[in-house]
Order: sequence, then C-alpha cells, then structure tokens
Amino acid sequence: MNEIAELTKIDFSYVFIAVFAILIGIKVIVSLFEWVVDKLGLETKWMRSQRREHELLIRTSQGLTELQKEHKKDVERSDRRDEEISADIKKLTQMFVDKEIDDMRWEINNFATNVSEGKPCNKDSFTHCIHIYEKYERILKENNLENGEVEISMEIINDAYKQKLKEGF
Repeated sequence: MNEIAELTKIDFSYVFIAVFAILIGIKVIVSLFEWVVDKLGLETKWMRSQRREHELLIRTSQGLTELQKEHKKDVERSDRRDEEISADIKKLTQMFVDKEIDDMRWEINNFATNVSEGKPCNKDSFTHCIHIYEKYERILKENNLENGEVEISMEIINDAYKQKLKEGF
C-alpha cells in the first residue's frame, strides 16, 4: 500500500523537466538526422514536399507580379481611353451647342427677313420667335458666348410686333 501512496505523490516539476528534456532530445536527434541527410545529398518525402511547396510559392509570386504589371497597364490604357472619350464628349457637346445656336440664328434672321419684306406673319410666329431668342440668349450665356448677329434682326421683329399690336393684328 505504501507503494501506491508513493505513486500519488508525484512531483510535477520533475515531470515537466523530464518532458522538456525529452522534447529537446527529439529535436536534437531530428536536426542531426536532417544534417546527415543533407550532407549525404539524400531527399526525404518531407524535404521533397517542402521544396515543391517552395517552388509553387515562387511561381505563384511571379505570376502575381506579372498580373500586377498587366493590371497596371490595363488601368493606364483605361485612363487614357476615358480621357479620349471625355474629350470626344466635350467636342460633340460643343458641336451640338454650335448647331443649336446656328439654327436659332437662322430661324430668327429668316423671320426678320420675312417681316422686313412684308410677308404675312401671325401673332404666334412673333411669340415663337421671341421665345427662340430667349433660348438663344440663355444658351449664349451658359456657354460664355456673345450675341452679335441677331440683335438687329430682333429690333426689326420687336418693332414690327409692336406695330402689329397697335394695329390689332
């Protein structure tokens, strides 16, 4: 019975030191084994697996580097293309504005010519032309342009309109 009692009185510090010493011993033996295998030029399955993983990691890293370079080139191309599209949109917008201005000028000048030639014009035609002139002025202002071609035509139209109003259409 004393033997059993002696077993229950285990000193855990000795057990801890013993386990630690065993682990250090195993590590030393494994390191010694790896050193011998390395010196003899042998390759174990574990070493082969480690080498393959290392090679795969290097290939993956190189592939990612190439992908990053391609991505950077694609982004630069995309930025250049965006700038080209933006410039084209600005150009088209300017062309559209110029066309609208020219059409409005032509309509106002044409109406002024008809009025000055004495051709019959109704009240709606005058009102329409005055609204076109207001749009024309607004577009010029929005685009920082100046009116220099339609002022005389609008004077003719306004004078004729006032005269028609006096006469009672």
